[in-house]
Amino acid sequence: MRGFMRLCAARNRSTGRPAAGTGAQSLAPSTLILLRHGESQWNRENRFTGWTDVPLTDRGRQEADRAGDVLRDAGLLPDRVFTSVMTRCVHTVWRVLDRLGRSWTPVDKHWRLNERHYGALQGLNKEAAARMMGAETVRLWRKSFSGIPPADAGAPAQLRRDPRYSRVALADLPATESLEMTLRRVMPYWQHAVMPQILCGSTVLVVAHGNTLRALAAFLDGMPHDSLAQLHIPTGVPAVYQMDAAAQVVSRYVLNIKK
Repeated sequence: MRGFMRLCAARNRSTGRPAAGTGAQSLAPSTLILLRHGESQWNRENRFTGWTDVPLTDRGRQEADRAGDVLRDAGLLPDRVFTSVMTRCVHTVWRVLDRLGRSWTPVDKHWRLNERHYGALQGLNKEAAARMMGAETVRLWRKSFSGIPPADAGAPAQLRRDPRYSRVALADLPATESLEMTLRRVMPYWQHAVMPQILCGSTVLVVAHGNTLRALAAFLDGMPHDSLAQLHIPTGVPAVYQMDAAAQVVSRYVLNIKK
């Protein structure tokens, strides 16, 4: 706790905010920005992507640039960025920070912010999968909180051969995930890495994936699980959360992107 308070004090000195513990309110309000990466090649092809590492399309790169422009125009300049280890997210971060003129901003990358693992569905066209396995079954796998797609039993061992995951415990690498399992994977990183920055009053940008952000948005907004089927996170559109000193959501809005 003392280390955390020193971190907040150093952060507040650099921004001119009152240092933690020196006033009636020890911590400062903050801003959280959630941004889904720009369109990827498999988004365009309507395929289940999950942990498959695919690049941005030309449109995806343009979406990242526009997101950076609209954040700059709104005066939302991140102090810290958190993202996954997937190329589509990393490249989105690069382009956003470049448009903001803040390429020096600290960026933390972590596998816990990766997209939901879609198991044996990864690589399949979504419409073709619905025809093969039943539209309602696939809809529940995709949109419900607890629906678990068929597992790819060999996925954890295959992922472990990737240098990004070589030090991750084999038991932590997924063979498939529901949205609920994705949220459980994300939360330890949220609590130990992202939340301390929010509690210090930082402007925090999280660049992640559709389902990772669905899970986080449901958590932040206190959404009932049965309403998650209607929650869609578009590519390249920043959602802004104003947080109070206790890291509770005060307001939420989406920045308008001109296509």
